[in-house]
Amino acid sequence: MKGIFQQEQPMTIRRQYSLPNCTLILEGWSNSTTGGGLQPDPRPLLTTLTNAECHLGAINQPLSGGRDFFEDLVHSVSSYAQQFLSKVPHPQPHGEKPAKVHLQKVEDKNLHRLTLLDTSGSGAMTNSGKGIHVDLNTVQLFDLVEAIDQFLADGRTLPDISVSLQPVSKHYRQAEKPVTERTAPAALGMASLALAAIAFFFVPIPEVREPEPSRTEENANETTTPTGESDPQVTPTPTPKGTPLSIEELEKVLTTAPEINDPTELRYIQRSLQKRIF
Repeated sequence: MKGIFQQEQPMTIRRQYSLPNCTLILEGWSNSTTGGGLQPDPRPLLTTLTNAECHLGAINQPLSGGRDFFEDLVHSVSSYAQQFLSKVPHPQPHGEKPAKVHLQKVEDKNLHRLTLLDTSGSGAMTNSGKGIHVDLNTVQLFDLVEAIDQFLADGRTLPDISVSLQPVSKHYRQAEKPVTERTAPAALGMASLALAAIAFFFVPIPEVREPEPSRTEENANETTTPTGESDPQVTPTPTPKGTPLSIEELEKVLTTAPEINDPTELRYIQRSLQKRIF
């Protein structure tokens, strides 16, 4: 019997997060056999990462690397997704080492460029001394974001890696429009409504005419009562006709009418117009 015992090699753990346009594969081993929480997950805890692969539909060969590559991928994609959704640029913290992976918007195109920098000795896929550029559309980008979110939600895989939402300083927020510019459309709409209400007052009332008897009915009455006295014909009282305004006169009234700025008067005109319409 030999007295020398060989140390047992740790079992390799493989975790995979799949989306239609992205597949994230992590390999490593566990330094612990117990899980936290009231109901431990029966899966082994992956604490040491040996290899990470990111399969994207835009390229045939996967992006791969070690822990540094994977951490940069997680933080860069999460930060870019927050910036893309909030439309607020996220500044890069000073004093940190440059990231091996970063994302940027492609100008004048609906594409997002993922760049993997060539770093010797990192274990990442390289391309003869040059960085790798992968252009992703919005669907592919959010499949990558969803795969990373699935990893972050998995408490049994690298629990020490996390991403937190941090507030951005007001210095990076886009300037808001002045109050006058924001209220201009509403004021213009109220002015148009007031002018329309004024124009309705100048529209003439349509004339109502009584139906005149047809010629055949008059001839029939004359043949049936030839000797009878004709009934006195009732003539309707003519109603005064309003003189309609021409287009030029109406435009002149609309352009020369004083602008109404009083909120109380505008609300009164609006209620009056609603009563007339409805």
